[in-house]
Amino acid sequence: MIVRKLDEVTCVDWGNGLSRRFLTEADGVGYTVTDTLVRAGSKSRLEYRNHLESCYCIAGSGEVIDTDGTVHPITPGTLYALDLNDAHWLVAHPDEDLRLVCVFSPALCGDERHDLDSAGYSHY
Repeated sequence: MIVRKLDEVTCVDWGNGLSRRFLTEADGVGYTVTDTLVRAGSKSRLEYRNHLESCYCIAGSGEVIDTDGTVHPITPGTLYALDLNDAHWLVAHPDEDLRLVCVFSPALCGDERHDLDSAGYSHY
């Protein structure tokens, strides 16, 4: 059994926030669980080419925007799943941080960070 508390896990500054990684590849369960903070007012162009990701909002608000421009509001109680390795924009409300519980499959190594300055979508 694995039991961890937020103050015990690895915290990674992923570019526009913090990703607290509760489970990683080293844990051997085949998926990653994170508690992710997205900084207020940030806009992140993201794509997970090697992982599927699902995110459940537990605090704050923002939106996820498809490459076709479709805007999906994100508020507490909303889940979105990138089931086709979807490229997207993740935008946090300008006045509050967005907090997400995220699951990645397969598992992340644990030290991945985004390159948000690149011309394309940041990926790993």
